[in-house]
Amino acid sequence: MTPAAFAGRDAGAAIESFAGETMGTGWSLQAVSPPAATLHGVQAALDLVVEQMSQWAPQSDLSRFNRAAPGTWCEIPAEFAHVIEVALDIARASGGAFDPGLGRFTEAWGFGSAGRTEPVPQAAQPGPDRTIDFDPRARRIRRGEAAALDLSGIAKGYGVDLAAAWLLDIGVRHFLLEVGGELRGEGIRPDGQPWWVDVEMPPTSSIPPWRIALHDLSVATSGNYRRAFSAGGQHYSHSFDPATGRPIVNGVSSVTVLHRDCIRADGWATALTVVGPEEAIALANEQELAACIVAGDREYLSRAWRDMLD
Repeated sequence: MTPAAFAGRDAGAAIESFAGETMGTGWSLQAVSPPAATLHGVQAALDLVVEQMSQWAPQSDLSRFNRAAPGTWCEIPAEFAHVIEVALDIARASGGAFDPGLGRFTEAWGFGSAGRTEPVPQAAQPGPDRTIDFDPRARRIRRGEAAALDLSGIAKGYGVDLAAAWLLDIGVRHFLLEVGGELRGEGIRPDGQPWWVDVEMPPTSSIPPWRIALHDLSVATSGNYRRAFSAGGQHYSHSFDPATGRPIVNGVSSVTVLHRDCIRADGWATALTVVGPEEAIALANEQELAACIVAGDREYLSRAWRDMLD
């Protein structure tokens, strides 16, 4: 435990709880001695993410970008630009397993703003130009003809980070923040314990959940059971394979990633879900990620995850 973790700690301090709704899900916060403005501040940070990056909000920056003509440069806010930069970084490092330009396919399959449609879409080629170009100096983006942004695989994690940054800026050092199952723990509880959380496991798995101490650490889980539907006896997940433009069929039930930043835990959990379990572990080891992959009743642990057990 670092000395900073104990800075300002009061063993008799109270933990206050807050909750709200955002991004089609809920958020919750446990904070040690927070100020009166905490609920409003956290909600405002999460509302900003929706305002800029939601494909369900017609006037969001993302929705307006998706309506712009292909090849048109569009200026975007600083927060949006940060998410694009991280998303494209993960896309490159994962060999394209994470693809923020899959919006047309997630919409066609009923996982976007239009909702579920019938029948199940037929096989379709992903398209020759699904690129998202980013100019960091001018803070602008443009899309290829077949591309449309969908940041649902990374935006919740960023929302956690943005709200956490606001809390830290106003002097709240000890808290556990959660948005739709993605969590970040800062500091410790008044009794000196870290923020203990159980990893979410697939409902059909018999593998017991891991209990993790979130001390200045984030955790994100991507699972094929979270957003899905069944049709004609087939299960269709919200996780898409960029190579086919269709929901994944690779046996991966869930991926959990630990990282200092929740945006990267969220984005990498999405990327590792797309590839098969063996390739996912190889990629996690290559990127030195602490990852746990569940495929049926088999569990795969990366080296960094195993190192944490020591």
